[in-house]
Amino acid sequence: MGIKLHIDVMMAKRKMSAGELAERIGITPANLSILKNDKAKAVRFTTLEALCRVLECQPGDLLEYDHSDENTAGVDNPDTS
Repeated sequence: MGIKLHIDVMMAKRKMSAGELAERIGITPANLSILKNDKAKAVRFTTLEALCRVLECQPGDLLEYDHSDENTAGVDNPDTS
């Protein structure tokens, strides 16, 4: 997917373990692992909000769009004529 999550970067900056972060945002360590390893197909706004609150950051600090990701090929682009 063209969206990358940089949770591990923010965790390192905050010196926070995965177990601590999972507990503080209210998800299982397994679900946090899915988010951290770019295996998630979606993220709830409530989860994103909790990540930003606990990691003291903005959504843009956690999310990145990768234009070069080949997995997005074939996705409809509404801006294309």
